[in-house]
Amino acid sequence: MSTLTVSDGTTIAWESTGDGPPVVLVHGITESSASWAPVTELLDAERVITLDLRGHGRSGTAERYDLEAMATDVIAVMEAADAMGCRLVGHSLGGVVASAVGALGVASSVVCVDQSLQLGAFQDTLRAVEPMLRDPDAFGIVIGGMFDQFRGTLDDDAWARVEAARRADQSVVLGVWEAVLTSELADLEAVVAGALAGYSTSPTPYLSLFGADPGPEERTFVTGSIPGAVVEHRDGVGHYPHLVDPAGFVARIREFWAEAR
Repeated sequence: MSTLTVSDGTTIAWESTGDGPPVVLVHGITESSASWAPVTELLDAERVITLDLRGHGRSGTAERYDLEAMATDVIAVMEAADAMGCRLVGHSLGGVVASAVGALGVASSVVCVDQSLQLGAFQDTLRAVEPMLRDPDAFGIVIGGMFDQFRGTLDDDAWARVEAARRADQSVVLGVWEAVLTSELADLEAVVAGALAGYSTSPTPYLSLFGADPGPEERTFVTGSIPGAVVEHRDGVGHYPHLVDPAGFVARIREFWAEAR
């Protein structure tokens, strides 16, 4: 495991293994690079670069946990690993971060795993439990309940690995979600639109893969915001389609990468 210090002084832990075309994997909120282990093991023809987002895993805490800061961290790792132009894969929060990085034209493709780019419904969900999220005594209960709902069809062993990689720090979680909790929806939508704007001038192959049907509005939004984007889903597997069937997931993204050449 290597570390680097980004411009605001935050320490980011990262690792590079294997040979071949570089692939950068970005994990979800409260998790770490260890969450990707079942996928990483199958990417034996690629050079796999993983990182712990700020406030997660072995990376340091920070003053900022906004999208711009996290996207900047990923780019810093790409530079340190000599992986500019890599294939990016992000799950959940990591999917938003990977999408923002991909819009800058520094990746050869982006795969976003089970993350909506329309945040209105998520905002409603968070605001309904905001008092409990901000209560130190209730935070662990509510965050645990939220992630239990995301488990889907993960078996016990797979779920135990996800839980072992989890670091549910209240200040980090609230920092990541602060904009969703406090912004007007129109302002939040403007941030997302700005983050995705680069795809219109720097087209990058993009696959959005969900663990359930995201519905026509999400499909229309993604394909309307990202030219040429492909939106797919796996029926009813939940928030972790890449961990429910790692072999099938790796086969699909390799197919996507081949098509994107």
